[in-house]
Amino acid sequence: MRQTLISLTLLVPFLAAAQVPPPESLVLDQIPPVPLELRAKVGPYLETRGATFNAWHPQRRELLITTRFADTMQLHQVRMPGGMRRQLTFAPEPVSGASYRPHTAEFIVYSQDVGGGEFFQLFRYDPATGRSTLLTDGKSRNESATWARSGKWLAYTSTRRNGKDTDIYVMDPANPATDHRVLQVSGGGWSVQDWSPQEDALLLAEYISINQSHLHLLDLRSGTVRRLTPELPGAVAYASARFARQGRSFFAVTDRDSEFRRVAEFALPTVPGEPATLKRVLTPKLNWDVGGLELSDDGRHLAFVANEAGLGVLHLMDAVTGKEMKVPRLPAGVISGLNWHENNRDLGFTLSSARSPADAYSVDVKTGKVERWTESETGGLNAAGFIEPELVRFKSFDGLEISAFVYRPNPAKFPGKRPAIINIHGGPESQARPGFLARNNYFLDEMGIALVYPNVRGSDGYGKTFLTLDNGFKREDSVRDIGALLDWLARDPGVDAGRLTVMGGSYGGYMVLACMTHYSDRLRCGVDIVGISNFLTFLRNTQDYRRDLRRVEYGDERDEKMREFLEKISPTASVKNITRPLLVVQGRNDPRVPVTEAEQMVKAIRDNGGTAWYLMAKDEGHGFAKKKNADFQYLATIVFLEQYLLR
Repeated sequence: MRQTLISLTLLVPFLAAAQVPPPESLVLDQIPPVPLELRAKVGPYLETRGATFNAWHPQRRELLITTRFADTMQLHQVRMPGGMRRQLTFAPEPVSGASYRPHTAEFIVYSQDVGGGEFFQLFRYDPATGRSTLLTDGKSRNESATWARSGKWLAYTSTRRNGKDTDIYVMDPANPATDHRVLQVSGGGWSVQDWSPQEDALLLAEYISINQSHLHLLDLRSGTVRRLTPELPGAVAYASARFARQGRSFFAVTDRDSEFRRVAEFALPTVPGEPATLKRVLTPKLNWDVGGLELSDDGRHLAFVANEAGLGVLHLMDAVTGKEMKVPRLPAGVISGLNWHENNRDLGFTLSSARSPADAYSVDVKTGKVERWTESETGGLNAAGFIEPELVRFKSFDGLEISAFVYRPNPAKFPGKRPAIINIHGGPESQARPGFLARNNYFLDEMGIALVYPNVRGSDGYGKTFLTLDNGFKREDSVRDIGALLDWLARDPGVDAGRLTVMGGSYGGYMVLACMTHYSDRLRCGVDIVGISNFLTFLRNTQDYRRDLRRVEYGDERDEKMREFLEKISPTASVKNITRPLLVVQGRNDPRVPVTEAEQMVKAIRDNGGTAWYLMAKDEGHGFAKKKNADFQYLATIVFLEQYLLR
């Protein structure tokens, strides 16, 4: 007996060690232990990484990227294509939005928040000393940092005045004492678009909704601001506004007079009080939305990306003649972050695909040469073996065509009908696109789960009419699109319609909860990540600078009829219909969807006798950005799916 007790005593530490210890920042509520052997099996999939193009060195052919080698994304320098990455910052919080001072590269300005709170601060990094200096107040939300062409001044937006309105500020980062407000505004959707070539004016955008925005011109000498875009029937959106080289006109992406966002040039008014005049549409035959637009420093070349059924297609154009230039062949994928070198021939960007993580690329527009600057690791896994999606289409309840990207497990390894995860994007003004799945490849390659990424009505990329089909009182029509998808999956010979789950983050989290209230009998379980559980409490508690912007999308709860409708469709109002297990993931510092949204949902489900696992991070915001937290979240999700989807 004594020998047995000694053996058990020795065995206890070993058994405890067989579990993955959660990071100290995580709070686990009714989540079972994660086996250590699972961590070992999933390990390679957790070690994939990506690199994001940030900026060119103005004097040399070098660039800045952000990538992760420890727990968070940090700033790195790359001196040649395929060259070694030299890490510059070593902060515990993620770094983003970096750029050199134009012409001199004297220092770098970058953005960083704390704990996922999205109260971004601007910092100056001095390469000579390796030190960073805080440029902003350390409290407010500071964004949209834009350099003047001379490199002397930096314009940006800040909520420091009242925490709500995004006023416009200008400073010389070499001397932070020069920081001053140049325009007081009303609203949280203002951004700096560009400096005039003479540096006496700023081109500003006022975002109302994804369907409506205005452009304004701020005279820095007089302090006067005038609206450039006219009042037109219906909502019109403008974005990516850039001054032409001489400053007498500007380019912008707009859906004016069109179902899709196109590239156009506008002449600045010569008569005070008059709006800008539409000179020409440069992409009249392109029936896809244009994303980013960037003009080379010499004003000769325009670069933009068309969103063609989710794929990013790069376009180059002579800015003077409007003639399209030949574009070298690029890997099929998603392109973002266009950035011209001051040499006016190298265009940098980030590209990702189903078989490649996000990496930094460049195109020489004179020679057509394409260079890949980084090749991010995939945890030792063969990226060539990752599964590419198929694009499928189906009809919804009202005949509207809905599309989805479907990733299917290898039938040789996983024969027969397979369980499926329906992964619903956030936004809702966003889009599921065929980029890199990263760790989600584990679901496909090791668990044999099919992945379905639908673009329900209200998604971006399919025209402005499609974008508005879920607004206001039409909110639940997008949920009915998922019902139509469930019908389609029931007819698919490769899918086990008896083993389906929904997963999504942010607005996608709301969609998960809504689907669980409507289709619990057709689902096994759900995974809600930072999702809205009640529109009324969400609108009351989201950060002040966001509230009016979200009212445009979801509806204004101050209107009695809208308030009644939002209360009726909120998942908390129908929690009794949620009869399947739910995993809820939330960051305590989330400024968009407050932690109270998760807490009240978990409580309501449990009070109703349901099952709700809850994972909360004390040092995260709208999603988990720190690797140790994201790793544990993924492992807990696998345990959840093994228990409730696969059995």
